[in-house]
Amino acid sequence: MKNFAKLLGGASAATIMLHGLAFAQDDTIKVGILHSLSGTMAISETTLKDTMLMLIEQQNAKGGVMGKQLEAVVVDPASDWPLFAEKARELLTVQDVDVIFGCWTSVSRKSVLPVIEELNGLLFYPVQYEGEESSKNVFYTGAAPNQQAIPATDYFLEELGVEKFALLGTDYVYPRTTNNILEAYLKDKGIPEDDIFVNYTPFGHSDWSKIVSDVVALGADGKKVGVISTINGDANIGFYKELAAAGVSADDIPVVAFSVGEEELSGLDTSNLVGHLAAWNYFQSADTAENEEFVTEWKTFAGEDRVTNDPMEAHYIGFNMWVNAVEEAGTTDVDAVSDAMIGQTFPNLTGGEAEMLPNHHLSKPVLIGEIQADGQFDIISETDPVPGDAWTDFLPESAVLTSDWAELDCGMYNTETETCVQMKSNY
Repeated sequence: MKNFAKLLGGASAATIMLHGLAFAQDDTIKVGILHSLSGTMAISETTLKDTMLMLIEQQNAKGGVMGKQLEAVVVDPASDWPLFAEKARELLTVQDVDVIFGCWTSVSRKSVLPVIEELNGLLFYPVQYEGEESSKNVFYTGAAPNQQAIPATDYFLEELGVEKFALLGTDYVYPRTTNNILEAYLKDKGIPEDDIFVNYTPFGHSDWSKIVSDVVALGADGKKVGVISTINGDANIGFYKELAAAGVSADDIPVVAFSVGEEELSGLDTSNLVGHLAAWNYFQSADTAENEEFVTEWKTFAGEDRVTNDPMEAHYIGFNMWVNAVEEAGTTDVDAVSDAMIGQTFPNLTGGEAEMLPNHHLSKPVLIGEIQADGQFDIISETDPVPGDAWTDFLPESAVLTSDWAELDCGMYNTETETCVQMKSNY
């Protein structure tokens, strides 16, 4: 794909210097950027590194934070999950960063989590995920399942009349947990177990012929089939190519993706994907003055051919909330900033305001977008802001749990036993 080489490019010291973000002074505030710049996830994560460089440059132009300039410290965990933990430790103990913005996959976040908690670091995680987690050291600015997966499934059921579901995911914690939730939800909605097809493939999977054939066969009885995709990274390229090769259109078998946005589509011929869907909390096509300004700033910074996407907005909101929390607390101390983060509000790029809740999740609107021939999305459904739920109501063991870091000082509080359970950091 023509833009993959650019997306996979690393962040050298020269790159950081180019944007005026490297400082030798001791009075800077260091911001760690922990995103894959190589490997299977670089197609998605490189843009988030660039987003952070832009936001930091803009903040420095405003005078920085507490009168200090921000210094970006960029590392490349290279789509290697254990390396995420090593790089997080390096950022906190060697580089002495004050905050980290990073990770994409849940397996990378789970790898980082014990390090962040051990060293009392602060991580802003900008991507939709499976929920079932709430750490005092993490702010989750992407969607929880009730802000993406559940509404997308409702759209399939209520608007498209889907009767059979193919849950296709990459083989790691986010797709597996999300699909466990969706299986329980679909059965609760009266969908028989035999009408739910679940399949997992490795990162970077490329041969989709058998799986697509199985999905097509699912509708042999005439029932409407829909695909819910938690496929991550560059494996999506082969999946959509195989759909097109098999002559499957969105009218035949609609696909709603949770990890495919404008950035992923920018490297594809989307002519055969028109009509397929994605569920996010933001699309570049959102018609607001705030979004128009953001898109213009991004293209000026990164290039006219670059697109925006949902995780970029999550970083935009999380970064600005962090700036305001640091100013409010008068310090970058993690505990003080964490306390100041709860209740922070900041405008969404789609309109309205995001609010950081006591469970360290945001309230966010849910948008369904339909893929257009130009790789953008026509927003066909939008909700009012939905409060992010750390623990799903659709798994019995989670339905009794709640998270509240303001009053209960607990991320895993059992409402039946009225006790705080220690969340396990391993996976």
